[in-house]
Amino acid sequence: MRLYTVLIFLFFRSFAATAQQNADFVKANYDKMEVMIPMRDGVKLFTSIYLPKDQSVKYPVMLKRTPYSCSPYGIDQFTGGFQNIALAKSGYIWITQDVRGKYMSEGVFVDVRPFNPNKKNIQDVDEASDTYDTAEWLIRNLPNFNGRIGVYGISYPGFYATMAILADHPAIKAVSPQAPVTDWFIGDDFHHNGAFFQMDAFSFFSGFGKPRPEPTTEGAPGFSDWNSTDNYTFYLQTGALPNFNTKHLHEGIPFWNELMEHPNYDAWWQARNPRPHLKNVRPAVMTVGGLFDAEDCFGAWNVYKAIEQQNGTIVQNRIVEGPWCHGCWARTDGNKLGNVDFGENTSNYYQQELEFKFFEYYLKDQGTMDLADARIFATGSNHWTFYDQWPPKSATPKKYFFQENGGLNTILPSGKGFDEYRSDPAHPVPYTEDVHLRRTREYMTDDQRFASRRPDVLVYDSGVLQGSRDRYRACDC
Repeated sequence: MRLYTVLIFLFFRSFAATAQQNADFVKANYDKMEVMIPMRDGVKLFTSIYLPKDQSVKYPVMLKRTPYSCSPYGIDQFTGGFQNIALAKSGYIWITQDVRGKYMSEGVFVDVRPFNPNKKNIQDVDEASDTYDTAEWLIRNLPNFNGRIGVYGISYPGFYATMAILADHPAIKAVSPQAPVTDWFIGDDFHHNGAFFQMDAFSFFSGFGKPRPEPTTEGAPGFSDWNSTDNYTFYLQTGALPNFNTKHLHEGIPFWNELMEHPNYDAWWQARNPRPHLKNVRPAVMTVGGLFDAEDCFGAWNVYKAIEQQNGTIVQNRIVEGPWCHGCWARTDGNKLGNVDFGENTSNYYQQELEFKFFEYYLKDQGTMDLADARIFATGSNHWTFYDQWPPKSATPKKYFFQENGGLNTILPSGKGFDEYRSDPAHPVPYTEDVHLRRTREYMTDDQRFASRRPDVLVYDSGVLQGSRDRYRACDC
């Protein structure tokens, strides 16, 4: 345990040192502005702008719109958190904006605010129109701006990146939604195939969901009165879902109440799905996701899919999927997750060979655009594969069927049969063998065989799958 603690300490000390080095670089090479940008309905959005001190050339913009704050606030406070420091060193105007109703921006915040394709007057606003109005202001007011805007964001900011595609502003040339919140009912964050992901929803909205009546630089704290070090015990003792509102949230989280009021995929949820609107896409798009993303794995695959299916070949549309947890291509070296080692610094590869090239080409005309439409990391064989589309043309889907005696095979069994188990809600199956309070990211690669020892878990095994490594290798180009 002592060695483990020392390793964690050394990791965070190294991370902090790198962040400080980046902050020192930014302070030495950038000037900072803070402005309130007016939207069409009069609401003003707080925006931090980092301008390169070298004014001998014109620069493109890298824009991130976020509900998680523009911190640090103050023109003498500099961030070390530019997502890709190589891009920062190459020369960009970096802009971060508090979205409507969050932190220092005016207005009222709406979670996953629906896109309105039929705006009739200046009061009809959404995140796409706020992005459009921001782009207009930048064109008219930014010094040494080359007229091109790139938009990026991870997780919830990834949702706002998708909204930037729908803004349809001619200056927005390249967009990278990364682990984008896309459909909170079908597959992202709080529902997995419609099943409510209670632990994540409660932990997140207990703080994020608190009303913000006035602009502020401080975020609201989340729930902390756990009285336990074991989340299995905490959730079991709290009991039925309504108890979380009465006991712990005290009816004070509006969006939690809306979640409870809309348990099915009704019109309210469907309005919050941007995928049907991703048509006539003009900017180049590179959607990024993690193969072991417990939060927003669905969004990355399906934003790419929606653009691909609704635009044909008229748009430059790409997807990158690496062996990452949520946003870990920007927060870790991507070398391993839990006990699984991927054999290389996959995050550095992504930042240098993919993200850097994407924005340099579309925002500066630098380099050549030789990125494959789909770049997917093959776990197990641990190498990057390249495809001209996803799913690959050569992919052949196969169905597997449950067999007698716990078997799994592509052969449809003859006759009829069944297996059964008895489930006891008072003794639910845990998702991990470990005891901890917070849901871990590592559980996505944890060994789950512990659950097979329980009488209420059915296990089916196939034979050894032959030739997988050779098939992956054959896809290299």
